[in-house]
Amino acid sequence: MFFFFTELDEEWRTFDWREKETLKRRLEKFTLSNPDVTNVKILVAGQIGAGKSSFINSVLSAFQGEIVNEALAEDLESADSHSFTKRLRAYRIRSADADLPFELCDIKGLEPEKISECQIDDIVNSIYGHVKEGYKEPLTSDDEHYNQNPSLSDQAFCLVYIIDTSTIQLAADDKITEKLRMIRQTISDRGIPQVIVMSKVDEASLLVKNDLKMVYRSKIIKERMELCSAVQVGVPVSNIFPVKNYHNEINTNDDVDVLILKAFDQIVRSADARLRRGPSNVSFQDKNQQ
Repeated sequence: MFFFFTELDEEWRTFDWREKETLKRRLEKFTLSNPDVTNVKILVAGQIGAGKSSFINSVLSAFQGEIVNEALAEDLESADSHSFTKRLRAYRIRSADADLPFELCDIKGLEPEKISECQIDDIVNSIYGHVKEGYKEPLTSDDEHYNQNPSLSDQAFCLVYIIDTSTIQLAADDKITEKLRMIRQTISDRGIPQVIVMSKVDEASLLVKNDLKMVYRSKIIKERMELCSAVQVGVPVSNIFPVKNYHNEINTNDDVDVLILKAFDQIVRSADARLRRGPSNVSFQDKNQQ
C-alpha cells in the first residue's frame, strides 16, 4: 500500500469541523416532505471490503455517541473475497431520544469475479421496492420475498455507493465500473439521486492518517474524488464525500463523526427531494423469462 504526503496550500472544499452538533440536531429534527411516509429508505451498496456495513455502523455510532456494531462489518471480507452481508437488511437510525425517519438498507456486496446481471437487477429492484427484507439472491417474480406492488415506504429514494479510497480502480473498463454505470443509467432515468461515500481515506493518504482534518488539503484524496466522478461512476464531485469509518475504535471521535454526519445530511436531503416528486416504481423484469 502506498501513502502520499502531498499537501495542498489550502482546503479545496470549505468544511466546518465544528458543526457536528448542528448537523446532528438538524437531522434529529428533520421532517419528511411526504406525510404518508414514516421513514425514507436509503440503499447502501458497494464492492465487498469497501466498508459498506462499517459506514452504516458509523452513522449509527455518530448519532448514539458510542460505537455501534449492528451491521456485520465487511472490512474483513477481503480476507476471503466473500460478502458478509447475505440478505437485504434495513437499519433504523436512532438518536438518544427517538427513532429518526430514516432507514439504511444493507445489500450483499458486489464481487468483481462473480458479478452477475442478477446482482445488478437486485440492486435496482431493491431501489424500486420490489425486494422484501431477508431475501437471498437471485430474486424472481414468484419469490416470497418479491413485492409485486411496493408502496412509497418500500422504495429507496437514494443510492449510496461505498468506494474504498485506498484501492480505487484506475481503469475505466473494469467490471465493477461497468456495472456501476449500468445501475447509474437505469436509476438516473427515473431521477433517483446517487451519493458516493469514499471510505478509508486514512489508508490512502499519510497526511490524512496523521490528521483527519487534512482530508480536504490532501492532493491524493482530491484526485481520487475527481477520478471517481469523471471515470468511475459519473456522480458529480459535490455528491462525493470522503469519510473514515469506525473500525478498531472503542470510543467515538468528533472529527470522524462530523465527516459521517455531513455525508449523511446530503444523503437525507437528496432522498427527501426525490421523495417529494413521488413514486419511482417500475415493473419487475425476470431475466429468466426474457
